Order: sequence, then C-alpha cells, then structure tokens
Amino acid sequence: MYQKIFVAIDDSPTSQKALDEAIQLAKTSNAALCIAHAADESLLAQHGMGLGSYIDVDRTKQAIRDSSQALLDNAGKQAAAAGVNSETRLLEATDLRVAEQIAHGAEAFGADLIVVGTHGRRGFARLLVGSVAENLVRIAHTSLLMVRL
Repeated sequence: MYQKIFVAIDDSPTSQKALDEAIQLAKTSNAALCIAHAADESLLAQHGMGLGSYIDVDRTKQAIRDSSQALLDNAGKQAAAAGVNSETRLLEATDLRVAEQIAHGAEAFGADLIVVGTHGRRGFARLLVGSVAENLVRIAHTSLLMVRL
C-alpha cells in the first residue's frame, strides 16, 4: 500500500473531503501523512507593476501566511484526533502555479500518493477558474487521487 501520503488542502468543502480521505488512507496503510497548503501569492508578485501602491504587499503576504498556518494547524489537529501522526507544510512561491507548488512539495516529501479535492467544473467555469487538479495530473510524478464531493 502507500507509505507516504501528501494531501494538499485549502478551505473548500472538496478539500475537507480530500483531507478526510487522506487521513483514512494513512490510518489504514500506517503511512506517513504530510498535509500541505499552497499559499497563492502569484498576484502579489506584480507589485512592481503598481499593485504595491494600492496595498501593503508585505502585510498582505503575512495575512496569507497566518490564515494558511491556521488552516494547517486545524488539519493537523483533525489528523491527530483520528490517531494519525502528520506533519504540515506551508508551500510558498510567487513564481510557481499552485499545482507546481504541490508537485514540488510532494516530491520533496517523497510521496507515493498525492490526494487533492476537485470541483469537477466544466465548460466556461473551468475556463475562468482553471483546475489545480487537472494541472497536477499533467505534471505530478506520482500517483494522484482526486476526491469529489
């Protein structure tokens, strides 16, 4: 079975379902679990193009880090309550898409499975929002489990 499971979360219901699935898989497989959140700071990298005159970029980055860490802390507590030891990682990069951050994070952890939630958007909604899960399918070097609501 799996020995190292990497789950990427955000604050969506599909992400919560992916976390639940990853915790259950880790428990039944006696696998190491890494819970990660990719902080999307890519838009803030554009502060050189005038964004910095409208917002305090450093303060905004810190707010993103703080809320991301709170999300990870809660997920770690959920894993512990289920009897699963886990570690958490905050993934940060201004020059990588979220899917790339997740793929790199999973590789650094040595994961043999990545678990993510997917909304299953189609058509115009998918075009507008994009899909982290779809991008992961294309770039990940390990098995990927996509969980839907």
